[in-house]
Amino acid sequence: MPDQKSIRRKAAEGRQPERDGETAGVAARERAPGHAEAHTRERALSGVGMTPSGDGDLDVYELLDKSAHAALSHLTLGIAPSALAAAYTDWMTHLATSPGKQAELLHKSWRKAMRLGAFAQCQLAEGAKDPCIEPLPQDHRFRDVSWQTWPFNFMYQQFLLQQQWWHNATTGIRGVSPKHEQIVTFVARQILDTFSPSNSPFTNPEVQQATMAEGGANLLRGARNLAEDVVRFATKTPAPELAEFRPGEKLATAPGKVVFRNRLIELIQYAPQTEEVHARPILIVPAWIMKYYILDLSPHNSMVRHLTEQGFTVFMISWLNPDEADRDLSMEDYRKLGVMAAIDAACAISGSPDINAIGYCLGGTMLSIAAAAMARDGDDRLASLTFLAAQTDFREAGELTLFISESQVSFLEDMMWEQGFLATEQMGGAFRLLRSVDLIWSRNVHDYLMGKRMPMFDLLAWNADGTRLPYRMHSEYLRKLFLSNDLAEGRYIVEGRPISVSDIRVPILAVGTEEDHVAPWRSVYKFHHVADTQVTFILTNGGHNAGIVSEPGHKGRRYRMAVTPAEALYTDADNWVEKAPLFEGSWWTALVDWLDGKSGEMVSPPPLGRDGTPYEAICDAPGTFVLKP
Repeated sequence: MPDQKSIRRKAAEGRQPERDGETAGVAARERAPGHAEAHTRERALSGVGMTPSGDGDLDVYELLDKSAHAALSHLTLGIAPSALAAAYTDWMTHLATSPGKQAELLHKSWRKAMRLGAFAQCQLAEGAKDPCIEPLPQDHRFRDVSWQTWPFNFMYQQFLLQQQWWHNATTGIRGVSPKHEQIVTFVARQILDTFSPSNSPFTNPEVQQATMAEGGANLLRGARNLAEDVVRFATKTPAPELAEFRPGEKLATAPGKVVFRNRLIELIQYAPQTEEVHARPILIVPAWIMKYYILDLSPHNSMVRHLTEQGFTVFMISWLNPDEADRDLSMEDYRKLGVMAAIDAACAISGSPDINAIGYCLGGTMLSIAAAAMARDGDDRLASLTFLAAQTDFREAGELTLFISESQVSFLEDMMWEQGFLATEQMGGAFRLLRSVDLIWSRNVHDYLMGKRMPMFDLLAWNADGTRLPYRMHSEYLRKLFLSNDLAEGRYIVEGRPISVSDIRVPILAVGTEEDHVAPWRSVYKFHHVADTQVTFILTNGGHNAGIVSEPGHKGRRYRMAVTPAEALYTDADNWVEKAPLFEGSWWTALVDWLDGKSGEMVSPPPLGRDGTPYEAICDAPGTFVLKP
């Protein structure tokens, strides 16, 4: 816990909206430049907040709540107990008053018991029988042939039937809110997966076979792996194999220069790889929820290298990895110091009056905010927009919304208020829960029961190089976008006035991935009705990261692509999938073809930075911000 002086300072900075005229005046003075620090010192020295009456009492009580929630968050991994309690109360109350649903569940339980009994009887008598339930397509835990022998086939069949019954028990109850139903179903699935027979050496035939073959050496290696991971987690020490994947050495090696730096970004301009380049440059805006070099991994799968080799001038933003000192960075700071500053630099260095912009994930959302504000204000420096797994409408943002509610956001705000940011491990835990079977339980079996280590590779090393999110920015992001959906509904404010994505008139290319748990492709598809312009949509196989990093020559890659003119009638996502033609190979080739017609004539490459301007070359890529742990 922080000391009292620190607590009072954070309480002053993190106060809620004003409750009366007097408090509003104090809050306004606190927000005034140069006044916040002096006022905070005055409050700390005078003991405001410790008096028995007046506005100060509110600070003490609010401080108690914030401190309690922050302390509790360390035990709950950032999950608000109140959010879970509300969901389970809603579910249990309606289930208790639904005798029909209870009877249905009892009947299903009896039928499943009979099916399992028949399966066991046939197995014991005949030695072979088709399973009475098949795992879901994405569930790979029971695919090994050893699971088809007695008694292991009985164990996993029982588990899958139980999992199916609980899904029936948590869904389809009249009166339960959809959000609460999703939460209860999700949590029930997490609990059940904990007790999967694949997780125990006593019920997993693959582990037993390995143990017999190796004389238990696999379990000894697994125990050592577990001990190493516990120490690394406690000391926040990275795995030693990550050392060879340091950015600038094996990853993020595309040649270039940092040509601009402010307190929030370094702007990288990449060296040309052709004698002539397109006159109109490309600016890539990656998400600050990740390090930028997801788009410049190894030389063979670097999107940056691929684009420069096709004759494009490429700029890329590298975001600061914030710490407690950056707690008050806002969404507006990310727009102005990030996207707008980078556009200014790219135009000044290239000499082009406009650019093509690409935004990935949260970077795409911020790019859409900037583009809508520019359209409103008559700024025509964007010639085209490409959005990679990016959302502007958050009403159907997938399972990630399970962690987004007023209760959960308030809890997260109190957790971030204490430390000034959302930590990497706190954010990563939520993403791992979305795919807990693959990212938690199957990995535990692999590392600790089979005693193996997954070989380190570029995408895995990048994934381990996490970032933090500033307190204020992340709070605004969750409230304005996820909770209120202000951007899609025309209420998002930029410089005192609302913006609308529908004001964007330049051509849009939007890319969704089939297995995306972060930005589901149907949510990305909504560009068709939030933007009033031509939309080219690509749906590629893979997930949020692997589907985007899809270089030519990558085996098994395919995509669908279709163009919807601005004047065309709306087609829903499911009908679009049925009609859009399927192409084999990497969607990067389609991106290059699309950009070719929007990038101007071929000219001599611009210099790497411009001497005598604010955009002189500072250092070699990948710069310094990306190296900050």
